[in-house]
Amino acid sequence: MTVTRPTTGAVGPAEACRAVAVLALVALAALIPLLGPSAALHGTGEAAAPGVGGIALLRTVLFAALCVPVGELFVNRLARRLPGAPTGTPRSWAAYAATAGFLAALALASVVATGNRVPHSVSELSRIDIGGLYGTRDGVLALLEVNAFVVAGLCALSRRPAHQAWPLAAVVVAEALRAHPPTEHGPLTGSGLTLVHLTCAALWVGALSHTLRTLRLWRAGGSGGEAGAALLGLYARVAVVLLAAITATGVCSTLRRMPADTVLHQLTETSYGRAVLAKVILAAAVALLALWARIRLSRAPDPMSACVPARVEVLLLAAVVALSGLLTALPLPIRW
Repeated sequence: MTVTRPTTGAVGPAEACRAVAVLALVALAALIPLLGPSAALHGTGEAAAPGVGGIALLRTVLFAALCVPVGELFVNRLARRLPGAPTGTPRSWAAYAATAGFLAALALASVVATGNRVPHSVSELSRIDIGGLYGTRDGVLALLEVNAFVVAGLCALSRRPAHQAWPLAAVVVAEALRAHPPTEHGPLTGSGLTLVHLTCAALWVGALSHTLRTLRLWRAGGSGGEAGAALLGLYARVAVVLLAAITATGVCSTLRRMPADTVLHQLTETSYGRAVLAKVILAAAVALLALWARIRLSRAPDPMSACVPARVEVLLLAAVVALSGLLTALPLPIRW
């Protein structure tokens, strides 16, 4: 059975409300990296690098741009495994995400090209040394991310969108290497933890969002009730594994940054620790919502009622992504 999308040119009230809700969500999520640094740094005695809010916002956009296509590829693959499921899929956002990721990566690369200083005027833009990017490790990684998003966007517009997986994997690898410079103790271990953490997080966030979009499309077409519940069940089983991997790698990464005998103090007395604590609280709330959705999916008369807590879960996951972007811009805690 094929589900087709109506081709009317008018935008209905429901679509308009969803568009307004998405814009409001984006605006609220942007407040976390923009206002978060001052709140996290207050009273800690730490000094953040200039432009930390802008860097955090760019990292948030980059992470979100990674989640969207990864989730689409994963959920579309799950949907093809369901026998008798509708063949319709929501309109892809991958090309738009690649464009946003490219712009964010390009802006971050320009910061690296100016010696990690955020340009504040047109005259300062002349200091950008694009050629110098090839001579530094951070510069090469920044250029890799820029080119990877370009290739991902071209793949999204091609007849083989599944090929996006390769450039998107390159972005994940580049982020994992960037977060752990060679001067760090055990950089390969840290990069490995970040690689698994970021991959699982992108799958969790992006797949849940695209799953809900797919279910809405199937239900709008008047079909896919049983298939929708089956798809949500498939995602829920995978999400359990993803949550376990995210939790394990997150704990290990935190203990690498903040040793066990100082972690409780640093969670409240350092900006990095405060951001980690906020992320843990949100992640715990997300886990509870996921459990609630799973209970509804297996016990409620209408399994599709699990979509209600799942939608709230998406909202909280957007805040978690924003906090992740903030974490990358805050000063690292001192190993006491």
